[in-house]
Amino acid sequence: MKGHTLFNWIFALLASLVLLFIIAPLAGMFLHTSPEEMRSTASDPAVIRSVWYTLAIAFAATIIFAVGAVPLAWIMARRKFPLKNVVQGIIDLPVVLPHTAAGIALLGFISRDGFLGGAAQKAGILLVNNGAGIALAMAFVSLPFLINAARDGFAAVPERTEKAALMLGATQSRIFFTISLPQAWRSVVSGFIMMFARGMSEFGAVVIIAYHPMIAPVLIYDRFNTYGLSAARPASIIFILVALFFFVLFRVLATERRQIFRREDDATD
Repeated sequence: MKGHTLFNWIFALLASLVLLFIIAPLAGMFLHTSPEEMRSTASDPAVIRSVWYTLAIAFAATIIFAVGAVPLAWIMARRKFPLKNVVQGIIDLPVVLPHTAAGIALLGFISRDGFLGGAAQKAGILLVNNGAGIALAMAFVSLPFLINAARDGFAAVPERTEKAALMLGATQSRIFFTISLPQAWRSVVSGFIMMFARGMSEFGAVVIIAYHPMIAPVLIYDRFNTYGLSAARPASIIFILVALFFFVLFRVLATERRQIFRREDDATD
């Protein structure tokens, strides 16, 4: 029993140290920022504009790319094909790439001389120093979070249920929208939230694609370089609080929807 208690204390201590490591820098920002600095920064039009711009671009990028990411996740969960492990490695590659390298690679693709950038320019659209380019940078580094989470959700759906529906004459599309997606939606939503959160916090890839218009991470970096830590700190706090609010909001909405589904299932039973 003593050994068991000692084990629990050691693990509790190690866990507390990790939590302290996460909390301490954030708490330090709040403690070293005066209420006057917070009020001044919160009323700064440039800060307000950059925060809302960041949220809008990140959300738009997540919505647009989810249209292709979710089908890809289903394929990775349900289909066997040659070089599948290579495809999975390609999906995971943006996670391990240095984000400045990701930005440089993307810049070569969307610049005027690049494949996508050249095609967009012919249509009168410039992707560099533009919201569209920022959305592409955000999506590039955050897509793996949605794809992998949705893949795990689809993989957890019993295949026998889908095969039974197929034998009863249901089409593949009907099976996907009435069986696979409803049962995997928790993982899909979780991946959506993580992609959104990761995208709105991106700096390295975005700053290479578009320094202007400034998203919040770039604005914070710009203020740190120009005015120092005292100017960057309150802007960081504002962005953290707003980002945390929306992150928690999405989590709460997802939880409420889960409870609605459970009540409907209980009523059906």
